[in-house]
Amino acid sequence: MSKAKKVLDEARETHNPELDLADKGLSSFEELPGLFNMSNITRLTLSHNKISVISPGIANLLNLEILNLSNNQLTELPVSLSSMPKLRILNVSINRLINLPRGFGAFPVLEVLDLSYNNLNEQVLPGNFFGMETLRALYLGDNDFEYIPKEVGQLKNLQILGLRDNDLLELPREVGDLVRLRELHIQNNRLQVLPPEIAQLDLLSNKSVMKMEENPWVNPIAEQYLLGISHVIDYLKTETYKIIYNRHLQAGRSGPPPPKADKSKKASRIRA
Repeated sequence: MSKAKKVLDEARETHNPELDLADKGLSSFEELPGLFNMSNITRLTLSHNKISVISPGIANLLNLEILNLSNNQLTELPVSLSSMPKLRILNVSINRLINLPRGFGAFPVLEVLDLSYNNLNEQVLPGNFFGMETLRALYLGDNDFEYIPKEVGQLKNLQILGLRDNDLLELPREVGDLVRLRELHIQNNRLQVLPPEIAQLDLLSNKSVMKMEENPWVNPIAEQYLLGISHVIDYLKTETYKIIYNRHLQAGRSGPPPPKADKSKKASRIRA
């Protein structure tokens, strides 16, 4: 009997709502017979396997609240995922995703979405992606984003936004509309300026985090950053900076952008 089947059988016998199938050498859902009939499951962990395709039947798990598919070999996701009525946490980080299904933003109660370490960019985000009003944490780090659509400002309940290790050239002013944001991770991108609206956010309290190292900042921001994040935030509020920001946008979009990092050796680019 396989390790995975043993776990399934034990869960059925004990009516355990939490199923841990991490690191079981799985390559497909066909190795998990009867899984989609276990409607009592609330947490399903399938991380650290070799799964390349998610069966649409996963949507039959109507009580599922937490789904962890990190560190697999997924290149796409089924449309049915976003119809799951109780799914609160979805982790598909460290995969090989190159796009997202149409209508992906239809999750009714999703609070945490981790898409980090894939091959996604702004062009593959479905039109309703920023319609997830319940979202509290969005992790998009280690992808290929050069821009974040202005619609990000619609995520009114967002508290954590992870954008590190992308190719970002600028952030939209609408980030300033994320009034509940307490963590902003933008390190290791190609950012030279920040929208002044970021200064409206509460990113300086004891429970707040702002990470912005490893970017080719314009000299005034780089100088303030050496003194600390609070100095950067104060500087963004000045009329002097607003002039610099507007001039940079006008000149920067017509000039050569900072070079991209070489990501050819990322694990997400490797094809089995």
